[in-house]
Order: sequence, then C-alpha cells, then structure tokens
Amino acid sequence: MSSLSRELVFLILQFLDEEKFKETVHKLEKESGFFFNIRYFEDAVTNGEWEEVEKYLSGFTKADDNRYSMKIFFEIRKQKYLEALDKGDHAKAVEILTKDLKVFSTFNEGLFKEMTMLLTLKNFRENEQLSKYGDTTSARAIMLVELKKLIEANPLFRDKLQFPTLRSSRLRTLINQSLNWQHQLCKNPKPNPDIKTLFVDHSCGQPNGARAPSPVTNPLMGSVPRVGGFPSIGGPGPFQHAPTPLTAPLAGWMANPSPVPHQAVSVGSMGLTPPNNADSEHVLKRSRPFAVSEEAKKLGINVLPVTYRGQNHPHNSQSTDDLPKTLVANLNQGSAVKSMDFHPNQQTLLLVGTNIGDIAIWEVGSRERLAFRNFKVWDLGACSMTLQASLANDYTASVNRVMWSPDGNLFGVAYSKHIVHLYAYNSADDLRNHLEIDAHVGSVNDVAFSHPNKQLSVLTCGEDKAIKVWDAATGARQYTFEGHEAPVYSVCPHYKENIQFIFSTAFDGKIKAWLYDNMGSRVDYDAPGHSCTTMAYSADGTRLFSCGTSKEGESYIVEWNESEGAVKRTYLGLGKRSVGVVQFDTTKNRFLAAGDEFAIKYWDMDNVNLLTTCGVDGGLPASPCIRFNKEGLLLAVSTSENGVKVLANSEGISLMHSMENRASGAVAKVPMVGQFGASGSAAGTSTSSDRNGPVTAIAALNGDGRNLPDIKPKISDDLEKPKIWKWTEISESFQLRSLRLPDGLLSVRIIRLIYTNSGGAILALAYNAVHKLWKWQRNERNVTGKVTTVVAPQLWQPSSGILMTNDISETNLEESVPCFALSKNDSYVMSASGGKISLFNMMTFKTMTTFMPPPPASTYLAFHPQDNNVIAIGMEDSSIQIYNVRIDEVKIKLKGHQKRVTGLAFSNVLNVLVSSGADAQLCVWSLNGWEKKASSFLQIPSGRTPNPLAQTRVQFHQDQTQVLVVHETQIAIYEGSKLKCIKQWIPPESSAAITDATYSCDSQLVYASFEDGSVSVFTAMGLKLRCQISATAYLTSSLSSRVYPIVIAAHPSEPNQFALGLTDGSVHVLEPLDTEGKWGMAPPQENGAGPSISPVASAPDQSSK
Repeated sequence: MSSLSRELVFLILQFLDEEKFKETVHKLEKESGFFFNIRYFEDAVTNGEWEEVEKYLSGFTKADDNRYSMKIFFEIRKQKYLEALDKGDHAKAVEILTKDLKVFSTFNEGLFKEMTMLLTLKNFRENEQLSKYGDTTSARAIMLVELKKLIEANPLFRDKLQFPTLRSSRLRTLINQSLNWQHQLCKNPKPNPDIKTLFVDHSCGQPNGARAPSPVTNPLMGSVPRVGGFPSIGGPGPFQHAPTPLTAPLAGWMANPSPVPHQAVSVGSMGLTPPNNADSEHVLKRSRPFAVSEEAKKLGINVLPVTYRGQNHPHNSQSTDDLPKTLVANLNQGSAVKSMDFHPNQQTLLLVGTNIGDIAIWEVGSRERLAFRNFKVWDLGACSMTLQASLANDYTASVNRVMWSPDGNLFGVAYSKHIVHLYAYNSADDLRNHLEIDAHVGSVNDVAFSHPNKQLSVLTCGEDKAIKVWDAATGARQYTFEGHEAPVYSVCPHYKENIQFIFSTAFDGKIKAWLYDNMGSRVDYDAPGHSCTTMAYSADGTRLFSCGTSKEGESYIVEWNESEGAVKRTYLGLGKRSVGVVQFDTTKNRFLAAGDEFAIKYWDMDNVNLLTTCGVDGGLPASPCIRFNKEGLLLAVSTSENGVKVLANSEGISLMHSMENRASGAVAKVPMVGQFGASGSAAGTSTSSDRNGPVTAIAALNGDGRNLPDIKPKISDDLEKPKIWKWTEISESFQLRSLRLPDGLLSVRIIRLIYTNSGGAILALAYNAVHKLWKWQRNERNVTGKVTTVVAPQLWQPSSGILMTNDISETNLEESVPCFALSKNDSYVMSASGGKISLFNMMTFKTMTTFMPPPPASTYLAFHPQDNNVIAIGMEDSSIQIYNVRIDEVKIKLKGHQKRVTGLAFSNVLNVLVSSGADAQLCVWSLNGWEKKASSFLQIPSGRTPNPLAQTRVQFHQDQTQVLVVHETQIAIYEGSKLKCIKQWIPPESSAAITDATYSCDSQLVYASFEDGSVSVFTAMGLKLRCQISATAYLTSSLSSRVYPIVIAAHPSEPNQFALGLTDGSVHVLEPLDTEGKWGMAPPQENGAGPSISPVASAPDQSSK
C-alpha cells in the first residue's frame, strides 16, 4: 500500500473516532495493522475480555512470530488460566490448559508440567512463585505493565504505537478545501452554494435557480469552519456557519432521587440552604418572581441573586488595557504543566504541577524556582493494596490539580493515582509534608479548600465517582457524597449568606450540588453540550461561570442565572474541535480568559463576543493551562515546551520590576498572615476593615484564596531591623536527636548505606560483604512505621537465619569497591563486593542469581529508571556495561573513562546517564543510542593532590536536570546535559577531607560528611552552609576523635533526617529537635530575610564559588 493510501487510512480512523464509530474504528485498526491502539488494548485486558484481546492482537502478530509475541500470548493465557483456578472452575482451567497453553509446551515442557500441577493444589498460591499473586484486579494491572513493555520492545509493533499528529477533523478540512476550490471554478458562484452530495464534483446551478438550504444545516459540513487561505466568496463564505446561540437547557433544577426522604425541587436557585436553617429564614420570606412549589418553599431556596456591598458590574466593557498581555517571564519547568495556582497573598508566587508528578514553587519576579518535589508516596505501607499493586511496576503519576489554601499556609496536590498530598508552606526553605491521603480509587481529579463548621477542610473528587471532604489538620474524612454515575471531574465550593455548598461536575456532563450533610445532592442538571466542565465564581462571589468541552470537542463558556438555574450568557469564540478540556479563569469581576486553539482568549463578562486573543508569540499547546494571580495583574500560561510564560499588564510589569529589585535582599521578610490551624476567617487575621468583611468571608470560603482582600499586617519595629545571620553549630548531644542502631553482628566498617524507598528500613553493606537490614515496626510510638530516632529498630533476619553475603571468593577486599542498588519496590537488592554480582530477595535473604564474574569487577550499580531488568554497571576497567538481567545479555559497553567508574545516575527528563570515575571525569551518555554527548574533568583546587583512586559520585537533583558531584576535594553542582559547573564548594585547607555527600529527599539541602566526624548541612541552591554538626554531638568523647562516617544517606520522604555509616561499623540516624524542626536557618541571600552579613572568616562556606 502506498504511503498516501496509508495516510488515508489514518484520516479515516480519525474521522470514525470523532464520529463515535467505536467498533468500526478498532476493526479497521486491526484489519489495516497500521495502528495498535494501546488504550483500547489496556481496557480490554483490564476488563478481562480475553477473546477480544487475542482477536485484536492477531491483526498485528501471531504467537510464533518472535519471542516477544510468544511471551505476550503466554502471559495473557496464563492469566486466564490462573483466574479460572482462582474461581474454582477447574473445567475451564483444563480447557485453557489443553487448548491455549499446550502450544507452549514444545518450547518449555517443564513449565507446562509445573502449570499442570497447579490443578492439584487447593490454592495455586501455595506454589512459591505465585505466593504473591493478589486479587484479579491487581494481577491484571501488573501483567498489563509487563505486556506494554513487551509490545514496545517487539519489532512488529515498531511505528504502530503512535498515532500521527493531526489537526482535528483533518479529513473534513480536506473536503472543505476541495469544495472551496471547486466553488471557485463555478461559472456562476453563489454566495450560499447548494451542497447536496460529495459523490460528484460541486457546481452551482443557474443564477435564477431555486436557492438550496444553507450548508449550516448540513451535518457533515456544518461542524467545520472554512479553512483559511482561499479568497472570500462574498457574504459569510459558503462553508462556514455562524455560531449558534446555546439555548438554555434548564427550565429549573431537577431534584436527585435519594433514599433519604426529602422533597423534590422543580424550580430553584444555586444558593441552596439546608432544611430548618435559622440563618436563612429571611431568604424564605422574599417574593419569588416565578411560581415555586410548596416543596421548594419548604427547602428554603434562594431564588434571587445575592448582592454585596462594593459590587459594581458596569464598566468600560471593551477596554483591554487592564488585560495581562505583555510577556515578562519564561519559566522552564522541565515537564508538561497540568495545573497552576498563584499564592493568595504573595502575588508573584506560582505553584505548578506537571504530567510526571513534579510540583514546583516559582518566584516569577526573579524567575527563581524556590522549591521542588517529585512524585513519591510518603508511606507506602499505609496505602491500599490496589495502589501498591499499581505502583509496583509503574511508580509514576501525573498531577491533576494544585491549589493553595485561602491563607496560603497549605497547598494541595491531586494525583492521577489515588493520592492527595498536603504541604505546609512558610517560606522557600520551609516546605514540609503535612498530610498524605489515600483519597480515591483511581485518579484524584480535583482538590479544593473550604470552611464548613469554621474549620479548614479539603475537598477531593475522583474516578470512583465520589466527592469527599477531609479535615485539613488531621486528614480525617468528614463527608462522602455519592450520586454521580460517571467519574467526578471537578468541585467548586462556595458560600452565600452563611450557607456553604459544593458544586460537582462529572465526565458525563452532569452537575450536582451538595450541602455539608448526608441528604444527597440538591441539584441534578446537564452542563451545556453535556461537556466535561469546571465552574468558578467571580472574585466577589456574585456571578457563576462554567467552561467545558464535550466528547466531540465542542467547548462552551457560559454564565449562569442563579435565580433561575439557567444559562444566562453563552460566550462566543471557542473552538468547535478543542483538544482536551479547555481551561478558564476569571479576574477583577470583569474578565474571563480561556486557553484554546493555541492561544489565550479574553472576554468581557458583560459581552458575549470575544474581546481579544493573545498568541504569546507562539509556543502554546492546543489547550493551554492558564491562571490569573489574585489581582489580575499577571497571567501564567503553560507552553508546549514544558514551561510557563507569564504575562502582565502595566501594573503587573511594575510589580515584576519591584520584585526584581527586592531580589537583592534589601527588604526584611514578613511572616505570612494567618498560621495554619487558626480557626475563623481564612485570612487568619482581624486587621481587615469592616467594608471588606462580606467579600473576605466569601472569598475565603469559596476555596479560591485569590479572592481575599489585600491585607497588609502591621510590621513590628523588631522585624524591620536587619539581623545578623550566622550558621548553626551543634556540638552537644542535647542539641539534636540521634540513634545508634542496635547491632548483634560483627562490627565491620560500613561501606554503603541506603534507606528503603518506603522509608521504613535502612540497608547497609559492610566491608566483610555482609548486608545488614534494620526495620522499624509500626506501633503507638511510631504510627507511621518509618525510620525515626524515637524508637529503636530491629536488626532483621529471616527465620532461616541466613545472611545476605556477597561473593568474595578470590577477591582482595582492600582493593575492591563494594556497590549495591535497591529495586524501586524494595523487593530485591543487587550487590557486589569485588566478586560476582548477587541478586538477593529482600524478604527471604536468598540469593536469586549471580552473574558477571570478575575480572573486571563491578564498582557501581544503577537500575534503569524505566526498566528494572536493565542495569548500568560501572567496572574496574573504566567501562560501563548496560546489562539486561532477564536475558542475561550485555547490550552495549560504554568507554570514556580512564580509571574505574565510581558513580552512575540516570535522568528521565534529560534522557541521559551521567557517569563519574576515579579519573575525576564526568561523562554524559544518551539513553537513545548510548553515544557520549559530553565530558568534563573536575576543577581540582590548586595546591590539592587528591588520592589517585578517590571516588567521584554523582546524584541528580529532583528536577533531574542538575547533578550533585561529590569528591574528597569538593562538592559541586553541574548542569546535567552539558556538564557546565554551576556552583562549587571547596573546604578550607585546614578542613578534613569530604567522605560523602547527598541531596535531601526534596533536594533543598545537601548533607556532607567529613573525616573528622563532622557533618555539614548546605543549602542546595547556593551550597551555603546553614548548619554544622560536630562528631561530639552524636558520638561519645572516646570515639569522636578516631571514628568518622564513610557514607551518608538521606531519608526518602523526611527532608531533615539522614543516616551515617561509620568506620567502627555503627550506623547512626540524626534528626533536628522537634522544637527546631530543621537544621539551622537558610542564609539571607536565599530566603530573602534581609541584609546579608557574612559569617566569621573561618566559616567553611567562604570557599564557595
């Protein structure tokens, strides 16, 4: 088939999909073999539609085509077999065994016999290899991850997994272009041509002929506007149609049937009140302009819009001067931005969430990223088994929504997998994990804040069709609202006349409203076009808007008439074939903005016509994410290049200039208004004037902190005085919390140290090749079960009493470089101490396999971030081997170092591997072709002669773009792709050598250990010392002079905890005091706290460059 014919098939596939010919689409995919729809395949596997799964696969491959195909079909049929056994359907199991699995016996007779023996077991989980088989759902999910890897690796699927990038309705567009061209050739072209058929070429009839109906009524042509580039043919153009005003779909509110007895409501408004609510009694006495049933009267429905002091809608509706349209900042986030929110009080502070689970806080005035976190479950053991199974082989999640609390002391992050995270934020150097909530089964689609009962609560909604309300202080669930028949897409909490309620929208276009009770939904109606919709109030809380996109791609932005429960205005100008769900925002009680058709579109609230469009010089995705700041001076918009552009109006430009000037540190830092935990108004202060009272209350309880008035708290004289800053010194045991881990085994110096990914255990590798594992138990004193200094752990061993011991036969331990790497799910560890590499089961301590016997010996191990079966192995002979454990094969050898390799680090963002060696050289290797992209030698300080075999180690920052480089002579930060040195810290000549260093889990700190036993805590941003811990603080005086840490490890979710592995074989865990909560204070240059006054000349950070 020619390439054009092939492309025509893709156009037909797109057309069929847009027209919802679902079965036909997948039949054509299979019969043509051009496109393998992985999402359709996933759904079929997840639903256990095994016959359809194999039928669909058969269009692309057969079981005997290659080893990948054979493995795919085997895994599917094995799962069918196990499910039949699990149901006790032995007849079905025998049928699958003899008809489906028998064909594989010629390739592996032993495996077939072992599967046959499962019929004799009461529960097939008695088989050791199947002992961890969970329920059907989790087993399918785990298998699906494996199938996707096999399909991606299968050469028969090459170029068939990605659908070509096409503009929407491309086939329709081509037809339109053809008809326009044909029309130009007409001898007597009509302004409104008669399009009756596509079967023959178009030709206009005689001028006096009967006029045909306008193509607006033609269902094929009417949905696509005329393509630009052809001359206008009089009038509106023959193949365009004017946007049709949306008729109000609502004659009133439809009450949602509920088993809880309450009266149905036929007419009413969105300002809902609970029965017998004394606060809303005056609302019931208002005259109603429409006939209202007695049932509605009993429910206390507000049928008139509420007016607040200061509300004034009339304005110069066509002026665009106040709109932010000038580009003032470009922020490089590194991954696709999914959600943004400006801080409610700090006008230039922007919170960002991305498609790979990263979150960041940006100071857009200085273009500086203040904080960064990537997706990590804080306490995996406390999560549901469904989530644990989902994360077992795919430890990734996307951010669906980020949102600041009304006072700005907390923010919430909703992820695509079950989880909501709440962070406590006080400043750039004080971002703490606050709550982790396993909120929903599947995706959490939205998060918001509200104040029911005058206490801060968190609202979430998700794929499980539920809305839930949680206590923001404790995480306790307060309410669950159920009634939607489709996954819930968004929530919009609001407050009017002391009545608090929630709007929720679902993927099927249904909108419901709830009070904070258990009486079911009070409203049930359809969004325009049955679109997937978000709702938002104007800043003063008096006008309600919604914006959404239907399954067909048609988008709507409307204003609602709250007194009638109907659409008041439908704004014109949104695309008819939008990509994704169009996002919108409101500002100044005056403007609306939406990201659509690769641009930002603005409307005046009082005018349905499009006010203006801003393309921001290109670089925007089809439906960009947008967000105004509180005052409407700035607008952030996501870009197609994994970044954010910030636009400003004239006032916003002045604000940005003032923030740039302030970045020099000339202004004293003011504590944030309202500390978390205070009850009352969301502003957390009583300094607002009376005239702002009603608006303040509405804004705070609306869940949108940008609506708060600009409160300027009084600043005491003490705060305005510059204060001398000095790094913190800790030399006594009472100044910190430390714990020496109990050890009944032989004490031999610790060479390697790591926390498990769950944060509940520490694994150490000693000089004698023995591993030690300490586990913390969950109990009353340690409710999380994570590593802590409060409770001593258990040195864990299995009942067999065996130890995990590396192969050291024919090995000189003095010359070996021990190394290990832990799998993402903590199930196994790969380790070597100069001999063969051993793979250990972390539960049983059994050696699963050994491989790669020396010479050369392995010196560093790192798992590939996308495939646990592939590891990078640094070697004694200076090479790096990329090895596939499953097939026992070295894929490629990389050569670029001159001495042994001592460090390896992968970056998913840059798609590279960075290596370091005893030659003090760094190299960057592409993960695509494994070619060397760059190399650089460390800048060894003059006058320093390092050990010729000194190890150089590398670790990526959480943003996976910057690399921490550790050498006995220095700590440095390098740019990850080109290896440009950004920052370097060199210890004074009188200082002891550096033994190790690591990032904290949030990459905001760097912990470094020294040969004199001390530990220094640096800021990661500028490598400035903020705390120094002497050996005497955690060691007895008799040891502190001759014992020191060789290795240091950071807790995976507690940024202020780290562990040390010492020369005497002991392991110590260190934490700051509860009263402090962190290690010292950040230098003023980095926290904006005021003028910088340098510490004393002997401070180690004076050598920072």
